[in-house]
Amino acid sequence: MENRILIVDDDDLVNISLQKALKASGFNVDICTSGKQAIKYFENFSPDLVLLDVYLGDMNGLEVLKKILLVDPDLPVIMITGYAEVETAVNAIKMGASDFLLKPINYEQLEVLIRKILKQITLQKEVTRLRILNKEGEINREIFGKSKVIQSTISTIEKFALSEGTTVLIEGESGSGKEMIARYIHRISNRKDGPFIAINCGAIPRELAESELFGSEKGAYTGAGEKTRLGKFELADGGTLMLDEISELSLDLQVKLLRVLQEKKFFRLGGTKEVSVNVRIIAATNKDLKTLVQNKIFREDLFYRLNVVKVYVPPLRERKEDIPFLAYSFIQEFNKAFNKNVKRISDDALELMMNYSWPGNVRELRNTIERAVLLMNGDELKIEHINFLESEKSYKGDFQDEYILNIPKNGVKMDQVVRDLIIKTLEITDGNQIQAAKILGISRSKLRYRMEQLKVEVKKEVK
Repeated sequence: MENRILIVDDDDLVNISLQKALKASGFNVDICTSGKQAIKYFENFSPDLVLLDVYLGDMNGLEVLKKILLVDPDLPVIMITGYAEVETAVNAIKMGASDFLLKPINYEQLEVLIRKILKQITLQKEVTRLRILNKEGEINREIFGKSKVIQSTISTIEKFALSEGTTVLIEGESGSGKEMIARYIHRISNRKDGPFIAINCGAIPRELAESELFGSEKGAYTGAGEKTRLGKFELADGGTLMLDEISELSLDLQVKLLRVLQEKKFFRLGGTKEVSVNVRIIAATNKDLKTLVQNKIFREDLFYRLNVVKVYVPPLRERKEDIPFLAYSFIQEFNKAFNKNVKRISDDALELMMNYSWPGNVRELRNTIERAVLLMNGDELKIEHINFLESEKSYKGDFQDEYILNIPKNGVKMDQVVRDLIIKTLEITDGNQIQAAKILGISRSKLRYRMEQLKVEVKKEVK
């Protein structure tokens, strides 16, 4: 379908040359030779883009801009102006115009600008459509991105999601979207009307992990309370239970989990009555479970029981074509949350996003857009709104490299390991504690506490 371009100019020679050039580029072109005619035009037609001259015979172009944006606030408008009217064109941008071009018009530059703006608009409309579908529960696979690699991942998921209770193991780096994938599996499965319960195994204190998973009877342990407490398995009965960071479960709990997976039964902590549940398990990890099995950290029998269907979620740096789509998706989310009206991303800002390694994956991209939209004014996200990414580029290798710990045969004290780790990280970041805390995955206050506790000082010679 051809895009409809409206030209508003009182110069017939300009109109004819523009119309000829744009039609040759495959656009459908309409012409209005006055401001009043342009305003009247909008009663019957909805163009995809408007080329609007600043000075018209009967009206000022800014008046026309104001009136047509009242009809369609999201309509892209390119102002056409002379060199002496640049300030007026800048004011038009502030009023809501998308861009401006100087006379005499370079037709090749014009076509590039039009196609760039229309592409942005199409992307925004697609994001809006998918978010509406998602809100209404009609999940669309494209909400994850449009790259071949992520769509291939979703295709794998959809083949197994409709099975009644097949266990799924999701592998991927932190922030890559493993929980979103798990929720998608649940929502397109036969269990969609049942509960979806997610628990982060790495965030549960070890002494409470069993009661969190399997519940407890009153008085089962100190502080257990006087009522029976349901665990996550019972809460997820008839639905799906996501066990995130499954690798963090202790070996004794791995044994109990294996039994539940095999028999669909368990005892509450302190209980004598066996409880039966019908739960689908989705396990997720950012570690290589095979390596953990080889190192005797993870049970082999549990690994094979979980690894019925394995799904790998690729990191964002391996599917960079998804970055613009996801960025616009998050812009829409935070426009609504913060009552903003960000419409586009500048070319240099988008280039920075495309060249950045995103060690925190989709989660980091979302946080970046949230920060930018919250702090910025105007309708265009520019490079100055995300230039903090530039300072983090130099650390991308440290995020991606695999950490290998060599322990001497005679052992080593934990405090020594932690102290050395902090010192080496501070060396990498030139003593920048904020960056060091980010690399270590802890808060700055916790890092400072550890530094004081272990007597770590940032020396001047640290580079």
